[in-house]
Amino acid sequence: MAGSLQRFDPQGNVSHFDPMRGLGSMFDLFDFMRPGRMSGMDQLRIDVNETDEAYLVKAEMPGFKKEDIKVAINGDQVSISGERSTDQERKEGNVVCRERYQGSQYRSFTLPQLVDEEKASATCTDGVLELTLPKKAGSGARQLPVQ
Repeated sequence: MAGSLQRFDPQGNVSHFDPMRGLGSMFDLFDFMRPGRMSGMDQLRIDVNETDEAYLVKAEMPGFKKEDIKVAINGDQVSISGERSTDQERKEGNVVCRERYQGSQYRSFTLPQLVDEEKASATCTDGVLELTLPKKAGSGARQLPVQ
């Protein structure tokens, strides 16, 4: 924030008045409305805990069925995605109410150590996805002595 501060000059550029100056920074406040961006309310929330043997990941995915969730592991990169759609119709007398919803969530993150993809497991219960991602043996960092 300190990098965006500017010194006030009461005499500066009065002859070059620009009424649109600063308008671009106003739109930065609405960055979440740009196409391809998700607001903070739509982001996939995760918790990552580390043990000596594995990483334990919990992701909140309410409303997603097990078959709608995909987990991809590539070395130390983990990607979680889910897509759902619903189509409900209710009839009450002469009134027909039809609701449709389609949405997706995606989150990708990098772990500090490689994951053993063969031993990894995933379960989904009550809208919470739980991943157990064992660390790959021998992939830990080591410190080299300086000679």
